[in-house]
Amino acid sequence: MRPRQCIACASVALVLLGTPVPMVALDQPGDSAASTTIVQPRPFGYVIGDVVTQRILLPQQFEPAALTPQRVSIWFERRGSRIETTPDGHRWLLVGYQLMNAPQTLGSVVLPAWDLASTDGAKLSVPAWPMTAGTLTAASASPSSEQLRADRAAPVVPTASTRTRLHLTLLALAITLVAWLAWVKWRDLRDRANLPFARALHDMRNLGDAEPRSWQVLHQAFDRTAGRVIQLETLPTLFQRAPHLRPLHEEIERFFSQSSARFFGSGLQEEPVSTHALCRELRRRERRYAR
Repeated sequence: MRPRQCIACASVALVLLGTPVPMVALDQPGDSAASTTIVQPRPFGYVIGDVVTQRILLPQQFEPAALTPQRVSIWFERRGSRIETTPDGHRWLLVGYQLMNAPQTLGSVVLPAWDLASTDGAKLSVPAWPMTAGTLTAASASPSSEQLRADRAAPVVPTASTRTRLHLTLLALAITLVAWLAWVKWRDLRDRANLPFARALHDMRNLGDAEPRSWQVLHQAFDRTAGRVIQLETLPTLFQRAPHLRPLHEEIERFFSQSSARFFGSGLQEEPVSTHALCRELRRRERRYAR
């Protein structure tokens, strides 16, 4: 069977299968009547962005020239090409096109005719091919359908483990604060029982500077610190027993001088010492020394 008869039989078979198979002429020296087979894309059902493929059966000894991607019409852009060999030995050139525009309503778009050149100068004419294409979504006549939709709710992030760690952290912080406050309270109670000026400052909390009891409490704290009764003349014994009080010797001497004048003399002739301020300073030095 001659080659033209084989091609014709293949064309009839493809037509019976429902695939468009136009016959095109191969223009080359010495054989203007040569022909080949083109399998065109499906002629319907396209929208913008779809890619369609032309399949061109290459005659023997026909080597197609390279095809560069380019815009071929207002509708289509050529994306690339490749040669595929079928099990029966036939070579097919597959040329891909992408639909870059689409009509506002369902309408016809045409894949334009073009010439496939070979490396030796022969040309294969590929006819135009009409197809139908439409928009992705139909135009709406209702203005309400064009309103913006509400934002999609954000995905829920699992927070159970985070909440558990937070609760444990807060619990540990609360325990630490309670322990610290308990330690401070215990330290104050211990100092009040063991340190003279800590006890005196506690006993003076409801007494004024001018009250005799405030002066007496401070005297008792000096006596407990020195281990004996302290008077103005025996202050060196106090400073020998408690050297940390020596920087305050002027204030302490003034306190004892005013105390003697107040309780055993003609009364105070100058501004009295603040027993609370003096006791707080003595307590501060006592605490520092006790550490």
